[in-house]
Amino acid sequence: MTKLIAKNPVAKHDYTITDTIEAGIVLAGTEIKSIRNGRVNLKDSYASIENGEVIIHSMHISPYEHGNIFNKNPLRDRKLLLNKREIMKLIGLIKQQGYTLVPISLYFKGSFVKVELGIGKGKKLYDKRRDLAKKDAERYIQRYNHPTKSF
Repeated sequence: MTKLIAKNPVAKHDYTITDTIEAGIVLAGTEIKSIRNGRVNLKDSYASIENGEVIIHSMHISPYEHGNIFNKNPLRDRKLLLNKREIMKLIGLIKQQGYTLVPISLYFKGSFVKVELGIGKGKKLYDKRRDLAKKDAERYIQRYNHPTKSF
């Protein structure tokens, strides 16, 4: 059973996601308590591969209110848990020009916290505008073709 904790609101807006992968994350005790309270933000976060390890940067986990001296820096870098074969696959994809690792969502899978990473390419401004126009047109069609709507 999975329970969504947080989504990255700009991931699919700023990037064309071609592939996704699930990863565990190394957390401190007070961080998991803050996550259980839903106090996490993925908006400006990204992941990179350093020394054969996948690291997530700029993921904000608010300090736990009752944590005092045990609280960690809210924006510290956190290690993601992937096996060697998955990391080698990611390295191969990232070496292609323009691809990056973007966290899409954070969720509980059983009692473990998992991160869904997307391998994507940055969108240009005209791609973003085209996607917004397409979404707006679909919303308009849905609104006026709804069978329960009477005029």
